[in-house]
Amino acid sequence: MSTDSAGQAKKMGYKNINVYLEGEPAWAKAGYPTYASKEFINKGNIVLIDLRSAEKSAAGRIPRSVTIPYATLQDNVENFPVKAPFVLYSDNNEEALKALKDLREEGFKKVSLVPGNLDGWIKAGGETTSDPMVSNITWKRQMEKGEVSVADFLKVDKGTATDAVILDVRTPDESASGKFQNAISIPLDQVGSRKGELPKDKKIYIHCTTGARAEMAAKELNKNGYNAFSLIGDVTCQGNDCTIAD
Repeated sequence: MSTDSAGQAKKMGYKNINVYLEGEPAWAKAGYPTYASKEFINKGNIVLIDLRSAEKSAAGRIPRSVTIPYATLQDNVENFPVKAPFVLYSDNNEEALKALKDLREEGFKKVSLVPGNLDGWIKAGGETTSDPMVSNITWKRQMEKGEVSVADFLKVDKGTATDAVILDVRTPDESASGKFQNAISIPLDQVGSRKGELPKDKKIYIHCTTGARAEMAAKELNKNGYNAFSLIGDVTCQGNDCTIAD
């Protein structure tokens, strides 16, 4: 658990508490499984995969499931959306763990399991459905709180919107090969000490190469009274010609 969660648990009276300081990415990289919450399974913008046979899936499965039997997983993986969060379940825990490992090895970074698989879901009060099965994944990333859309970001870059400025938090070496023409360049590790260079009367649209550093910079600036938003997308620049892949 996180340090914040550990503190809350301690206040509730729990005593045997451990914190994995490296966080979930390091936990997953070490090969350990992660598990999705019931709310995330019900409402999250995820791809929920039923790894059981089509016959079993037709008889009853978790709502929103895509039926992809484990035996066909590798045949379908090339069509999976790379940035989607995947949640997997089966009626065989070993099979679910193998599928988790397979997807991680294929480069998918957000993969978790239904706690206890289908049986655990039902025991926890989760609903099931026998509606017509779906075997094709139709997923589109949804913007989260604190993000700026590509369209709004580009309005500032093109000068058609003047209520915001662009902040580039990449390293000097990265920005040397190209950048948005009117962007302010402050590397992530200098944002805290150089935040005074940014206007507080305008929104701050922040980008890096993928969005990870932009999110961290936005959190830092928002803590200090700025109105900052991160651009989540793959940014590549040559000179002042920059492209954004969502």
